[in-house]
Amino acid sequence: MSIRVLSIALIAGLAAGCAHEPSSAAPSPAAPVADYYGTTEPFAANAVYFVVTDRFVNGDPSNDQRGQGGSDPALRTFDRPTPGAEAHGGNIGYLGGDFRGLLDNAGYIADMGFGAVWLTPIVDNPDQAFTGGDPIGSDAFFKDRGKTGYHGYWGVNFFELDEHLPSAGLDFAGLAAGLDQHGLQTVLDIVANHGSPSFTMPADQSKYGELYDADGTLVADHQNLAPEDLDPAGNPLHAFFHDEPDLAQLSNLDDTNPAVLDYFVRAYSQWIEQGADAFRIDTIRHVPHPFWKAFSDRIRAEHPGFFMFGEAFDHEAANIAPHTWPENGGVSVLDFPLKAALQEVFGGNGAGYEALADALYLVDGPYTNPYELMTFYDNHDMPRMDASDAGFVDAHNWLFTARGIPVIYYGSETGFMRGAGEHEGNRNYFGQERIDAAVGNPIREQLKRIAQVRAASPALQRGLQLNLVLDGDRAAFYRVHQHAGEHQVALVLLNKGDAPADFEVRDYLEAGTWQGAIGGGAVEVAEGGQLSATVPAHGVEVYLLDAAVSRDDLAAELDRLMAGARRGD
Repeated sequence: MSIRVLSIALIAGLAAGCAHEPSSAAPSPAAPVADYYGTTEPFAANAVYFVVTDRFVNGDPSNDQRGQGGSDPALRTFDRPTPGAEAHGGNIGYLGGDFRGLLDNAGYIADMGFGAVWLTPIVDNPDQAFTGGDPIGSDAFFKDRGKTGYHGYWGVNFFELDEHLPSAGLDFAGLAAGLDQHGLQTVLDIVANHGSPSFTMPADQSKYGELYDADGTLVADHQNLAPEDLDPAGNPLHAFFHDEPDLAQLSNLDDTNPAVLDYFVRAYSQWIEQGADAFRIDTIRHVPHPFWKAFSDRIRAEHPGFFMFGEAFDHEAANIAPHTWPENGGVSVLDFPLKAALQEVFGGNGAGYEALADALYLVDGPYTNPYELMTFYDNHDMPRMDASDAGFVDAHNWLFTARGIPVIYYGSETGFMRGAGEHEGNRNYFGQERIDAAVGNPIREQLKRIAQVRAASPALQRGLQLNLVLDGDRAAFYRVHQHAGEHQVALVLLNKGDAPADFEVRDYLEAGTWQGAIGGGAVEVAEGGQLSATVPAHGVEVYLLDAAVSRDDLAAELDRLMAGARRGD
């Protein structure tokens, strides 16, 4: 028997013998570890890639419906260029993007570090171009003449897929399952305040102003009447509508009618059962809170914890925060106030990082939880951010390290159609050629780098944010996650300047071995020491320490943040 084996055997025997002896003193209980987190919401682990499905990739030309609408040029639905399209490519017809094109490129999206895909509504839309309303122009708002439902927001049957999207053997359930195989959750865009355009047509058009149930029964019809000419009390086909207008010529659905609520709960429950993992709610502020409270309660009764976020196009936090309150349905929102600041900082104005501070609402803010807000700098309803390549890189470095759940609009990984408005290229077709060419693009490659860091870091996904510096071209902050057995502190250093920036961090800095997640290597920090780093121009570094918080001053600051992070704390 070797000495090593003898030693192990001897130790084991002594331990066994000691097991029968009574202990003279009980072991000291371990000191409780404080909880520090921004959110425990599972969906916060994801970054979200947003696509207008028809404008992403045409993976199956057989479902293009190129003859839809017939020979009348006023009614055809495929390829309807907007004024000036020869210069900017704007289009208000269908262009062929579909489920096949999205699923074929799921690997491209996942490879960038995204964990979810948000796609525009999938429900059936009218089969002709709209002939009412006002003619389109560079101003997109409320000008719908000549448009089609390529975007999906003009639903007429919320139980039925629009025919432009599926392929043989690939329905919505197949798409969701396929995305899941790539590690991508499916975020479905939903609408409940309106259907299709419903009046001002020279002659009533098929499907416009109509609403159908799951079995194909017509349950509502605006009949091309102005809202004030409807008779909701006397005509059953008008009972789903308010008799006053809301957005342009869109039907204004009656949120006080229990049948309307039941219709949408049934319809959207169907899509959850087929694989939707979360909802983005369109125009949430146009429907009163009691509707959303009832809707969310019924959805979550069958699907506990189901995550939803809404679009309230308002830059005042006090106006959009009530949607997040539990008494109003507990729905997160797109962070429009922060979006406005992000465009100032990373767009052409070049404001300093200090411009972001007030919009973060890290303590005593109006939101139920600011860490669950969806953070973004542009989308399909506004001009794309007008920034340089470096501006996009800097914006992504912030979005994927700061508080919130980042959302990136398709094509922004290459600066696609930067600065373009809705009718001037904001929703242009992206296509397979651009996707293939995107690999290696400097914006995309640096987005991929920081997104993958976030995807692997619980602190960046869910941790409290403690700001150290937000000034000019430099930002430094901690993200701290200490919950349910996980312990991680992230130190984020950002430089949006044109020259390298030196950082020396002492405040609240824990001793230990900090691992640079990008290029900094390992840094040993002694008790009371500092961490020095040089961050390249338009660069980021994230240092990670997988250890529990031990410094009293750091714990005191985190206690303060923890106490005030969420409304009601």
